[in-house]
Amino acid sequence: MNPKIEKLIKLFAKLPRVGARGGQRIALALLQDKTGRGTALANAIVDAVENIAPCPCCGVLTDRGIGTCEFCRDASRQNGQLCVVRDLSDVWTLEKSSVFHGRYHIIGGLLSGASGVLPQDLNISTLPSRINDEKITEVIFALPNTVEGKTTQHYVMSVIGDTANVNFTELASGVPLGGDLDYIDDGTLSLAFGGRKSL
Repeated sequence: MNPKIEKLIKLFAKLPRVGARGGQRIALALLQDKTGRGTALANAIVDAVENIAPCPCCGVLTDRGIGTCEFCRDASRQNGQLCVVRDLSDVWTLEKSSVFHGRYHIIGGLLSGASGVLPQDLNISTLPSRINDEKITEVIFALPNTVEGKTTQHYVMSVIGDTANVNFTELASGVPLGGDLDYIDDGTLSLAFGGRKSL
């Protein structure tokens, strides 16, 4: 195989959820395309890598050099709510659902001894000052319902500590809307029963 094509396939294969076979398909599709999509993709990647950076306040990717992102600049989102999420894809999911209208804080991962992710690897240390500066009254945790997610949540709460007038909340867990009990796993069903509320 041509070494340039092989290199391209290997680079695509390293992308999340692509793999070797997917990398090969993408590389061949771009190399055999006659419409210029390969060049357009290459230019878009270079442009994004050179001109996109995390917001210095919340971590959402935004244009480099303009200061804070659209969420931090939006005065209507200054409602005292701050949603702590793992990564940008979580922000996109919440925005698509239109269930949250406050501000975000991306921590950039989850604490994990197995993976070697330590507190200093995450965007956590700026939270106390941000909460005070933005007069945050509620910190909402929208982290994965896993051991790593819960460990990270408890650590973040300990870092925020005794910040005055801040309530901690987390997303509810349980039976999804329209869910049939026959298809619910035991862990989800247990959480649903444990988190039941009065009607």
